[in-house]
Amino acid sequence: MMTFTDLDDLLAQRHSCRAFLPEPVPREQIEQVLAAARRVPSWCNAQPWEVIITSGAETDAFREALQTEVASGNPKPDLPFPSSYSGVYQARRRTCGWALYEAVGVEKGDREGSSRQMMENFALFGAPHCLILSSPAELGAYGAMDSGGFVTAFTLASQALGIATIPQAAVASYSPFLHRYFDIADDRLVLCAISFGYADRDHPANGFRTDRADLAEFVQWRG
Repeated sequence: MMTFTDLDDLLAQRHSCRAFLPEPVPREQIEQVLAAARRVPSWCNAQPWEVIITSGAETDAFREALQTEVASGNPKPDLPFPSSYSGVYQARRRTCGWALYEAVGVEKGDREGSSRQMMENFALFGAPHCLILSSPAELGAYGAMDSGGFVTAFTLASQALGIATIPQAAVASYSPFLHRYFDIADDRLVLCAISFGYADRDHPANGFRTDRADLAEFVQWRG
């Protein structure tokens, strides 16, 4: 039986992997992760998530096509991106960004270096697999919220099997391209991608970890 400590350790071990080994994950393990992730709660048990998963040559073809699209197209996400980040949210975003840049040797003011690292998003960080997640447009924010639970469960179940993951909004910012490439119906919202595989533990991009806010920063006790 899993204990609270087991779950807490799993949550602490999970991180967004930004460099993968080319070795593929066995199909049966991917199915095991998906079967676990589907158990998350959803509004009225709608289970709005649908996923497309690439492997092998399909991942490489998608990676190449995505990078070509990014070089010539403009981002247009199905789900509007945040209008801004302010206050503590901006501070956390910057801290995370600079920790990554420091890890990979990009100095402040090095726009070429930061742009090169940003483009790693569209190379899927070298991952052998990519998952594209969508939800019915008619379910709006609630479908997206439910699908967020699926993302969390997928990443944790993957971690339990030693599979590294990184949820990616950047890929979903090119939603019209994703609709065309994967023949995703127009009545569905592309929410995010999850690149996954086995972590390249020697890569400097995987050498840092983000912190988390103390309870006092986000909890109000009443009674």
